[in-house]
Amino acid sequence: MLRNLFRRFPKPESRGEEQGVEAPKEGSVPVAQEEASASSWADQPQAEGFFQRLRAGLSKTRQALVGPLAGLLQRGRRVDETLFEELEEVLIRADVGVQTTLYLLDRLREEARRRGIRDAADLETVLKEEILNLLGREPEPIELSRARPFVLMVVGVNGVGKTTTIGKLAARYKGEGKRVLIAAGDTFRAAAIDQLEVWAQRAGAELIKQHEGADAAAVVYDAIQAAKARNADLLIVDTAGRLHTKKNLMRELEKIGRVAAREVAGAPHEVLLVLDATTGQNAVQQAREFREIVPVTGIALTKLDSSAKGGIVIAVRHELGIPVKLIGIGERIDDLRTFDPQAFVEALFARDSEAAA
Repeated sequence: MLRNLFRRFPKPESRGEEQGVEAPKEGSVPVAQEEASASSWADQPQAEGFFQRLRAGLSKTRQALVGPLAGLLQRGRRVDETLFEELEEVLIRADVGVQTTLYLLDRLREEARRRGIRDAADLETVLKEEILNLLGREPEPIELSRARPFVLMVVGVNGVGKTTTIGKLAARYKGEGKRVLIAAGDTFRAAAIDQLEVWAQRAGAELIKQHEGADAAAVVYDAIQAAKARNADLLIVDTAGRLHTKKNLMRELEKIGRVAAREVAGAPHEVLLVLDATTGQNAVQQAREFREIVPVTGIALTKLDSSAKGGIVIAVRHELGIPVKLIGIGERIDDLRTFDPQAFVEALFARDSEAAA
């Protein structure tokens, strides 16, 4: 259980360590911009079908991957080492990552030998199969039915879209008829509470907060009591993202975990790490570092529509073994979706003519 994992955290070396000061992160969203985005929800047109939105959201990655692949995997070209070397370059440029790229190429070589594939055009189907095998063939959604209140802790550095992700999650579950509370557990960053309050109001969720600089675990305790008293289905816990002061963050998250586990059996039931797809391999490194601090159970990968580095989805799953549970493919409220590996692979490899259809 996650509760037991929290108890295995190493103890901090010194209780007197001075709290680090967080430098502004590039990409942080000011309150005015957050409010403008949140306010526009009601004005958004009816969303297209999920697959069409996914294909559109992956257009930059598809251009970086499928375009070059189409030039390599042509009918009549021979399968040889020169081809594999060129494939390696294409995959790495799409941020599939060196380790994952080498694994995929080894699998392609093996399957080409086993199936007697000699024409390069026949490798695309194999590549799609191997990527799907890495990602897993079925979605791994967040299952709120496991507990009530279900405690969902959200972690990640500033600027990755954490606040927006929380707001969209709250709106999603409110739309399903769930009662949702949000705990403003990032009491360290000056504007974090204000930003979260804007999103909570637009989503119709209840926000539990204290003043800036308050004990985050105390905020979570109050939120859990409120969730119990109000018979809430879901409590979403925001947390600080000062990864560069790792000891302070570890101490804070450990305390939040202890409080949650004491008040609700098995809590936190999900620890969701928010990563920014546009950062490419830096996202993998962030995931490694957060995994050392907290038992991450799933990834929410944001800003896929803004990136040509969507191959990071494959790298995160393969290198870290953490399932991607949610992806962000746009600014609309319904553009935060449960990750469907099969739909992702199909959308990633769709030709421009198919995507326009």
